[in-house]
Amino acid sequence: MDFEFLLPVEDAILAHNQLLPKQALGHTIKIHSQQHGLPDLKGAKIAIVGISETRNAVIQHINPLPVSKVRQQLYKLFPGNWGHTIIDLGNINQGATVQDTYFAVQSLCEFLIQENIIPLLIGGSQDVTYPAYRSFDEVGSMVNLVSVDSRFDFGNADELISSHSYMSKIIVEKPNNLFNFSNLGYQTYYNAQEEIDLMDKLFFDAFRLGEVIKDITAVEPILRDANMVSIDMGAVQSPGHDSGGDVPNGFDSREICAITRYAGISEKVQLFGIFECHGKNYSAALIAQMVWYFIEGVNYRIDEVAIDEKGAYQKYIVPVDDEELHFYKSNKSGRWWIEIPFMINLNNKLKRHTLLPCTYSDYLDACNQKRPERWWKAFKKSIA
Repeated sequence: MDFEFLLPVEDAILAHNQLLPKQALGHTIKIHSQQHGLPDLKGAKIAIVGISETRNAVIQHINPLPVSKVRQQLYKLFPGNWGHTIIDLGNINQGATVQDTYFAVQSLCEFLIQENIIPLLIGGSQDVTYPAYRSFDEVGSMVNLVSVDSRFDFGNADELISSHSYMSKIIVEKPNNLFNFSNLGYQTYYNAQEEIDLMDKLFFDAFRLGEVIKDITAVEPILRDANMVSIDMGAVQSPGHDSGGDVPNGFDSREICAITRYAGISEKVQLFGIFECHGKNYSAALIAQMVWYFIEGVNYRIDEVAIDEKGAYQKYIVPVDDEELHFYKSNKSGRWWIEIPFMINLNNKLKRHTLLPCTYSDYLDACNQKRPERWWKAFKKSIA
């Protein structure tokens, strides 16, 4: 693939990197530089890519956070006991038009996914989620998209794409590869009632901010089933001493880092993006730590064996009314799934969705004759 649209990491960041301890992350990452060119992709697991495209942002920030600031903070962190190779491909600069940038993002992400390398996008406005999603067009399977955002970003399907309307394009435009959309952390006063009703009508998953922060572990099954995760930094509460925007309510630094780690642990996540980056040093440090936690999660992924492998899972059959719900608990990881038998005979693209990640609490609810909410939505989606 021709990578001519990729700009190398700035010399000033590389010079700063030379002053860091030899154990720092900046000395273990393979970096695209002006002097040495692009790094070898062989054996890479994660590819960091900076994005500067913000022309379709609804809110144009006066001082958008340069990706270089995030890199400066990221490079000085120390890696864990990681076994995967990480590369930094530099930046996709703004093209002559926004569509040029979208094409570059889609082409690069498509190439990396096919090479089994996870694109880790940093920067730009959240409408870049759209071309990133379109990179799955050639993969041939349905996509579960998870957005961490205070808004659903439906907007109007007839309007030009923007950071507040990209989801309408994903839902409406063909090829339609979207199997499910989940929002984590929406705030009701930022979303019209019609948008909330649409989420329910399409059987998508929506979790209010208060619901998520009450038990942050509840998002793990949602992220376990995701192929792509898009984070809007506008969903993160402003610290007050950093010009990161006026966000009085949102996830705090610990909660957003926990979410990114869950995203990394999910063996299904093939693309991860952090968008709407603005602010100063605090914001750069937080985003760098979010990236660190995602990489940490990827390095602790568990390859679950096939569900029908003898002795790999414990099966629990729970009678609920006139049905039997089948739960599976992995002997390897202790994680839970619930079977969706009504999807077995559907389109081959949906075969992998016959098992829905769930929690132990879902199993306990079923024992008390309460079907899990996500099971109900999957059922309704199958008969719609």
